Amino acid sequence: MTSLETILLIVITILPFIKRWIFKFVKPLYCSICIGIIMGLHLLIDGYRWQMIPAYVMALIVVWRIQTLNPQKPKRLSFLKILGFTSLLILATLAWSVPKILPVFSLPEPRGNYQVGTQDNQITTDRNEPITNDLTDKRSFMCKIWYPSDQEVSSNKSEPYIDEASREGFATKYGLPASALNYLDHIKTFVYPDLAVANKKFPVLIFSHGYGSKATGYYALLTEIASQGYIVINMNHTYESLGTTYPDRSKAFFDYDFQRSISADAMSTIEPIAKAFRSNLSYEQRHPIVKKAIAHYFEGDIQNRWAEDIISVLDLLESWNAEGTFKDHLDLNKIGVLGHSVGGGTAGNVAMKDSRIKAAANLDGIQWGTMIDSTYQIPYLYISADWPADHEDLNSHIYINKSHDYFYEAKLLNSGHPNFMDIPFMIPVPDLAGTGTIDPYLGIEIVTKTVLTFFDKHLKNQVDANPQDLANQFELLEMQTFKGDSIR
Repeated sequence: MTSLETILLIVITILPFIKRWIFKFVKPLYCSICIGIIMGLHLLIDGYRWQMIPAYVMALIVVWRIQTLNPQKPKRLSFLKILGFTSLLILATLAWSVPKILPVFSLPEPRGNYQVGTQDNQITTDRNEPITNDLTDKRSFMCKIWYPSDQEVSSNKSEPYIDEASREGFATKYGLPASALNYLDHIKTFVYPDLAVANKKFPVLIFSHGYGSKATGYYALLTEIASQGYIVINMNHTYESLGTTYPDRSKAFFDYDFQRSISADAMSTIEPIAKAFRSNLSYEQRHPIVKKAIAHYFEGDIQNRWAEDIISVLDLLESWNAEGTFKDHLDLNKIGVLGHSVGGGTAGNVAMKDSRIKAAANLDGIQWGTMIDSTYQIPYLYISADWPADHEDLNSHIYINKSHDYFYEAKLLNSGHPNFMDIPFMIPVPDLAGTGTIDPYLGIEIVTKTVLTFFDKHLKNQVDANPQDLANQFELLEMQTFKGDSIR
């Protein structure tokens, strides 16, 4: 909540219970004027948002009660007064809890040496679109490119937080009207559209989002990475992200019918895995069961489809480096890929398929498909959330062969699956957001530093960058480092 919101809530919550004492020193009219001034400043500076409606209603009731109260009349307890105070307590609970559950939050300010610019690009391929029913439809998707800039931004307006379609898709997912997310207009980002790219070449990272999530819901993570001297291409996998806003303002949304069709037989694949873990089988006994099941799970097809999207972008990098905004700014010898959830598995999928990828990172994703029979040839980072002990740890089987190069296996303690996104800032209530008890700002700091140190070492070749050192710096980060078959 903002400072003015907090002040307004404190005043209207306390005043009804001490008004008679206050009126010994201050006239009731002045109390009403004070509430009016605070509310007016809030509406003028912060702006209206629907989460504050219970507070607005409560403020009007308190002002009405102040103006109608006769301080000379003896205080008497009655059923109506008890009912009134009870109702006021309920309203106060709503007034405090609703804006706290969906607050106007502050994104972490990036620590890097660069300002961060963004550009939105639409990519249209010659591949058939597998999700729509139009046989002539070609696969098309958006990319948001985050990049370092030396340009002064003090007079620039920062980019609005999350595009319209992603907001609408998020609202639809949770049964809210689209207007319910208008308060996100008040979120300050630290990125600026169409800045000039800093005059040097930068490593390129391609980022893939989670399935059915906001593709642009990773501002904290991606802003920090770009500020540290990386060009980040943020994929938006059409119909499997919550929303896509195209340059012509048309929109595409998550296709729930397609999801139902591809996941119809999911339980027949998952049940043998769950049973194998519940049966207390040894790792060796469980391994062939997991191996058979993961080859056929529908998310493997999603990761293959998304990998094709990423490879389509890889195929464009030379032309982007030859002309346009990013001319001579892309270091095509230093390309990495990373992602979260299904996008994390996709990152590993692309790393297996395309030799242009020199390093890859998976943020709490399961890599379905054939990785269980393979070994990476490049440095690889896997960070997991702090899942409960009864969670089926499939990646312990999938990543059995790890890498012929460095393989980092890390865990962010006290975290949940959404702690790699902006969700802990948007919904700072762990039980609602599915996040862990880790402080959201500390959690994203650990994640960004781990990712950056990994790519600093293996793309930028910085000799002093060592991901394993971060485990000593942060007690909530566990990490093992493997080189070939040995633990380092």
